[in-house]
Amino acid sequence: MAQFVKSHIAHDKVVVFGKKSCPYCHKAVELLEEFQLKPGHFEYVDLSRESNVEEIQQYFLQLTGARTVPRIFVGETCIGGFTELEALKRSGKLEPMLKRIGAL
Repeated sequence: MAQFVKSHIAHDKVVVFGKKSCPYCHKAVELLEEFQLKPGHFEYVDLSRESNVEEIQQYFLQLTGARTVPRIFVGETCIGGFTELEALKRSGKLEPMLKRIGAL
């Protein structure tokens, strides 16, 4: 599981791990689309397509302290889920984070 997650996380992109059935995953993608990230600096990983979702989410618990989706990474740092993403945007802290990794 570690290799699966780490293979998607890169220092210069935003990654949202989510599921098709999760409304907060869709909201997270919509919020990030507002920033018009540079091509290649955003990835959505649909865990609904994975056969080992339970193990992946268990790894998220070890790595980030939560197993819920969306699990959102800015660079190699997990910022949490949609609530945390929205709070970072409202506080004005999200844009500088995106600039720091070269996504804007």
